[in-house]
Amino acid sequence: MQQTKRRKYPVGIQTFSRIISNGYVYVDKTDLVWQMANEDNPFLFLARPRRFGKSLLASTLHSFFAGERELFRGLKADALEWDWQQYPVLHFDLSPAKDLPTAEELRNRLMLILGYLSYDYGREPEETTPGALFQGLIHRAYKKTNRQVVIIIDEYDAPLLSCLHDDELLKQKRDVMQELYAPLKACESYIKCCFVTGITKFSQLSIFSTINNLTNITMLPKYAALCGITEEELTTTLAPDIAMLAEANECTPEEMHQKLKVRYDGYMFSEDAPEVYNPFSLFKAFSTQKVGYYWFESGTPTFLIRQMQKFRTDITSLNDLEVTSSAFDKPTEAMTTALPLLYQSGYLTIKGYDREAEAYTLGIPNQEVQTGYAEGLLPTYVGLEGSDVQTGFALKFWRALKKGDLDLALSEMQAYLAGLPYVEGFKKKLEEVAVAEGFYEWTFYLIFSMLNVYVRTQVKCRGGRIDMVVYMPDATYIFELKMHESAQKALEQIDEKGYHLPYHTEGRRVVKVGLHFDLDSRTLDEWALQ
Repeated sequence: MQQTKRRKYPVGIQTFSRIISNGYVYVDKTDLVWQMANEDNPFLFLARPRRFGKSLLASTLHSFFAGERELFRGLKADALEWDWQQYPVLHFDLSPAKDLPTAEELRNRLMLILGYLSYDYGREPEETTPGALFQGLIHRAYKKTNRQVVIIIDEYDAPLLSCLHDDELLKQKRDVMQELYAPLKACESYIKCCFVTGITKFSQLSIFSTINNLTNITMLPKYAALCGITEEELTTTLAPDIAMLAEANECTPEEMHQKLKVRYDGYMFSEDAPEVYNPFSLFKAFSTQKVGYYWFESGTPTFLIRQMQKFRTDITSLNDLEVTSSAFDKPTEAMTTALPLLYQSGYLTIKGYDREAEAYTLGIPNQEVQTGYAEGLLPTYVGLEGSDVQTGFALKFWRALKKGDLDLALSEMQAYLAGLPYVEGFKKKLEEVAVAEGFYEWTFYLIFSMLNVYVRTQVKCRGGRIDMVVYMPDATYIFELKMHESAQKALEQIDEKGYHLPYHTEGRRVVKVGLHFDLDSRTLDEWALQ
């Protein structure tokens, strides 16, 4: 059988004109771009996680306002009413201004970024600050073309994310950014559209204090699928790619579709919105012909780990949170927990909405995030290296679990933990959780997550809270952890409290597990099974 010719995938390519001109696969979102261009309020802000197509969206909007109609032939926007005039576009990306150690270096980098735009629109000698140069560019672009100016600012928050933990440096950099954006209000009559993208949501008071009418479209249902691939788009536009990936991996297209769904789907950016797939990971899988873990290739962002440490985040409680929107849609600098940052960064997403209570359920989007999240946090929270866990120990532990031999699995766990060198800061890590058992809940939770095993901790039931429930295809394991009582006592507590009773109706074996950990040896000391 002749193999279908593979298509070209825009992995890492964020320029709309290049994608269209060079025949890369493109999932058509241009009707939504047209809708953005026709909003009553032309000042728009969109937050989405990294590697989610924000830069491609910004580039598409650029080409749209630049009147590059040939690029849109055959796309949805081409059939919609639009004058296709050529507006002057001031489009800049602030990601090159991240990780700078001082506010002065940030100011110099902004002058360099804006300086590239002055090749087209000139520069006056007195424009010695980012705000003055920006304002001059807007005025000259308007005067040169006699048309209102389109402003596109991509990754606006990049200069600030690396210093969230440093209040003084954050304030200094915020002042620089505030001065940059000041002309946007003063030049409002010269502006046709202003579109700002980022990962996080800084409040208008601190960053955009001069723009009093910036509309946040991040959670508007009509824009929920603006970035990301919907189920319908996957099964229509990308159906040939699923078939080719299935052929390469010796499975049916239906089986491959399900693998992709478990691995990359699950993001929801508004109530009652369709779930979407991570576009970067999806196209990387098509390109490499392998369903891998791609979103975390550059690692877990340092700023996120620092904030989780700062707020002493309980990493085991994040997969089933019921909260109001104000709990996770807060401005970044007003955070009292790491929850808003976890949501805005894509580590948590909306999983449900209770309209009557106006409450959202948040959870981890999919298998890719679950595994990468665990790997990134293992060294910080537990002192284990993800690569170590995934190699020899993980394979033995997983095989034993899959065979249903929990005794062997726990023996492997005991040997692995006992062989680790003294974990730096171990006593401090114990102090960061409410009880010592919590540290081992963290450890087990992250290790199970690394193995793609569904695990929940502190599960509420009629008799109290179950320390941990682990779900395998053929069995459900009920764990009770003890530090100062025996494993047998832990097992007895499961029976006395009836922790196991709700799980007998699910059609799988229910296994009760009592564990005892020794603080001195820092490992699993004994266990009892039933």
